[in-house]
Amino acid sequence: MIVAVHQPQYLPWIGYFHKIDQADIFVLLDTVQFKKNEWQNRNKIKTAQGWQWLTVPVLYRYPQLIQEVPINNQVHWQRKHRQAILSNYKKAPHYDFLEPFLREMFSVSWKTISQLNIEVVRRIAGILGINTPLYVASELGVFPKDPDERLIGIAKHFGAETYLAGAGGKEYMDLNKYHAAGVQVLFQEFRHPVYDQLFGEFEPFMSVIDLIFNHGHGSLEIIRGVT
Repeated sequence: MIVAVHQPQYLPWIGYFHKIDQADIFVLLDTVQFKKNEWQNRNKIKTAQGWQWLTVPVLYRYPQLIQEVPINNQVHWQRKHRQAILSNYKKAPHYDFLEPFLREMFSVSWKTISQLNIEVVRRIAGILGINTPLYVASELGVFPKDPDERLIGIAKHFGAETYLAGAGGKEYMDLNKYHAAGVQVLFQEFRHPVYDQLFGEFEPFMSVIDLIFNHGHGSLEIIRGVT
């Protein structure tokens, strides 16, 4: 059994969903510190002028965990995000495929960034056709604070013999700890595909919604590198 773990992100890029698809179990790690100016409350979409951020405003106080960070709903971010998506993707071939999900997502009064992101990841995984079971770390119990021991603990919780890490994990993971615990580490191998987009030259590392708007039901095959 292969377990993968990652912080819940807002409208993640396609490599995030490739990792979910490659795992037998995926855990959304909401019990670690929130990081400003990363991917937990923002992501990119493509526009005629290049890419732009969609950022969810948060009321973060150091050192809050992801699950503790409230969204600042005094700012009309949902209206702004929906209008930006509508303006830039309304003419996409598969706009109607994703529009019902976005309409629902932007009509709910989300309290925390974790609550929003967990639902977003679950719903998009389902839309893509990914069947990997998703779990939330805060609902599983208490794990060690040491990053490697935490991941080993999560793998052991599910009786998994393999942990799937992102490619960047080679730079900071202590692989000896995993070996001693009897957990094999695999590193994600993901090659970013080039796919049809709006607005001319291809722009990589956009939110997965860019792919879905342009390719609809064929998106998962592109993520898997089948086409």
